[in-house]
Order: sequence, then C-alpha cells, then structure tokens
Amino acid sequence: MKHDYAVTGMHCASCVAKIQDALNRVDGVEGATVTLDPPRASVRMDRHVPLEELDDAVAGAGAYHLAEASAETPAASPPPEAEPSLFPLYLIVGYLLAVVLAVAAATGRWEAMPMMRHFMAGFFLVFSFFKLLDLPGFVSTFRGYDLFARRSKAYAYAYPFVELALGFAYLLALFPVVTNAMTLAIMGFGAVGVLRALLGKQSIRCACLGTALNLPMTRATLIENLTMAAMAAVMLVLWLAD
Repeated sequence: MKHDYAVTGMHCASCVAKIQDALNRVDGVEGATVTLDPPRASVRMDRHVPLEELDDAVAGAGAYHLAEASAETPAASPPPEAEPSLFPLYLIVGYLLAVVLAVAAATGRWEAMPMMRHFMAGFFLVFSFFKLLDLPGFVSTFRGYDLFARRSKAYAYAYPFVELALGFAYLLALFPVVTNAMTLAIMGFGAVGVLRALLGKQSIRCACLGTALNLPMTRATLIENLTMAAMAAVMLVLWLAD
C-alpha cells in the first residue's frame, strides 16, 4: 500500500535526505520518497503504519512533521521540477568509452583485458565522485531500493568509498582476483535490488550518480549493473586461467 503525506519544516536537500532516511527506518515501510517541491512524502508500506508513528520518526530527525496530504494544492505553485533524464548517464558512459579507446590507440594495446580494466577504473572513479558530492543524500536514496543497504546503514555509507578503492585498484592493476571478485559480488547483488524495484514498478530516483543528477530508475540501471558484473566475471576467469 502507498500513502502520501504533506511535510512541514523542510528547507533544503539535506532535510529531504534526513526525512527520507527516518521514514525508511520505520518498521513496515518498504520505501519512502520525499520531495522538497512540493513538500510531500510518498511512503510504501507492507502493513498499515499509523501517521503518529511516522510523524514521531521524522520529528526525531529534526523540526519536521507529517500530515495527511490534502487534495488541494497551493494557489501559487512554482514551476515543476525538470523531468528525470538518462542523458547524463549515457554521456558519462560515452566519455569513458572514448577515453578507453584513446588510451588503447595511444599505447597500441587493443587487448580486451586492459581496455575493460581501464573502463572499470573510470566507471568507479567517476561514479564514486558523484556519490560523495552529497553522501547523506546518496545514502537515503540508495537505502530506498538496495537490499543490503536497507539493512545496514554503514554499508550504504561505505559504498562510495568501496567504489573509489575499486577504481584505483583497477587503474593500478592491484589484486586483480580480489578486485574482480568484489566487483562481481557488489554489482551482482546490487542488480537484485534494482530488479526488485523495477518489478515493483517503484517510481524512485537511481542513486548510481548520487543526488547531483536526477536519474530515474529504469532498465538502463539494471543493464549497467549486470554489464559491470559480467565484465568482472570475464576478467576474473581470464586471470584465473593464466
């Protein structure tokens, strides 16, 4: 079941992240999406959670309160927020591919292994950068659909740093077996949460580029996770076969 609530007390993106995180930690809440404009909270539940319980949760995060959403809308409504777009994701992937091809042309190494390694390095370094721009916001969004992050807030906070470490590991060709095994596990497990969100037809933001860019959760997100997992699996097999 899904319920919408009006939120008071919000002033910025940090407030949104705090309220969303507080709601996601309430027992019985499957996922919560909070918007600043309009100030609303959309909460998915696997059981009926009383408004008082939800209000207590957000009040514990600051001077915030929930109320039943009114059918009426304010007379002076600001322009709607720009629609989520996958263009930034496609642009970044295109840039990464161009850099990989440029490095291969400059070095004369067109083998699959170094090209995949360079792409993986760029992927993790760039994507971790965007996540770290607003770490609390990323954590709140990520916990809305990732199965492990929903159970462990520490994992959600550590995730961008793990990606950063993997990026440098790929760039420097360090511990290839461990690096690829970790990537396979992280991206494969992450794909399960993305698939669950897609099958549940949840309209939520994708956390792959943090909160700086408004990316929708689509099949492209699932393909991204599965592609990275597949590349890690191929590289792992090639390393073990040597």
